[in-house]
Amino acid sequence: MEKTKQEQQASCTWFGKKKKQYKDKYLAKHNAVFDQLDLVTYEEVVKLPAFKRKTLVLLGAHGVGRRHIKNTLITKHPDRFAYPIPHTTRPPKKDEENGKNYYFVSHDQMMQDISNNEYLEYGSHEDAMYGTKLETIRKIQEQGLIAILDVEPQALKVLRTAEFAPFVVFIAAPTITPGLNEDESLQRLQKESDILQRTYAHYFDLTIINNEIDETIRHLEEAVELVCTAPQWVPVSWVY
Repeated sequence: MEKTKQEQQASCTWFGKKKKQYKDKYLAKHNAVFDQLDLVTYEEVVKLPAFKRKTLVLLGAHGVGRRHIKNTLITKHPDRFAYPIPHTTRPPKKDEENGKNYYFVSHDQMMQDISNNEYLEYGSHEDAMYGTKLETIRKIQEQGLIAILDVEPQALKVLRTAEFAPFVVFIAAPTITPGLNEDESLQRLQKESDILQRTYAHYFDLTIINNEIDETIRHLEEAVELVCTAPQWVPVSWVY
């Protein structure tokens, strides 16, 4: 039976409606092996009509520009994007407000929450701990916004589920022109970027080479719009 025009029209709605009616699927095999993730390298995926992803995940080498991209998107589109406020064990500085730039918690409380698997990521810097709680991401989703996350690839183990439905974008290092780009930092950036791409490419929904930051942001904005209007392949575990 042919679908009606209304059924064929793509709509930017939250993921999860009428899940079992979409039967078009295939098996995807992945060649790269995750050294640090417990994610599968062989999975079944299913094709769904357009839907709104719940998180925008930016992956890339350190120093490639993810933070600038994230901040620009939030500044330009505050009614669409938000960044989860991190938690920290350091004492607040003068005039710092709890819940504005950071949530301030005790070391014991943070360690307890970590043991309860309440953190997406966490680490330490200058004798203080910092981390992103899953609860802060969920609060953004409850507000109807897309949470932007510039995280390490290991975070995909938690994020790559129907609950967070991530749109994963890899920000690749700028192209190096032989004889022109001899800077060691650029070469390091390119090397790290290549390693990440070889290892995790099968989890990217989109790759953008960051040759020019404004163009990268424009491309990303267009991609987020497109994902709301085009059919998408997603892990079958998101559906059944």
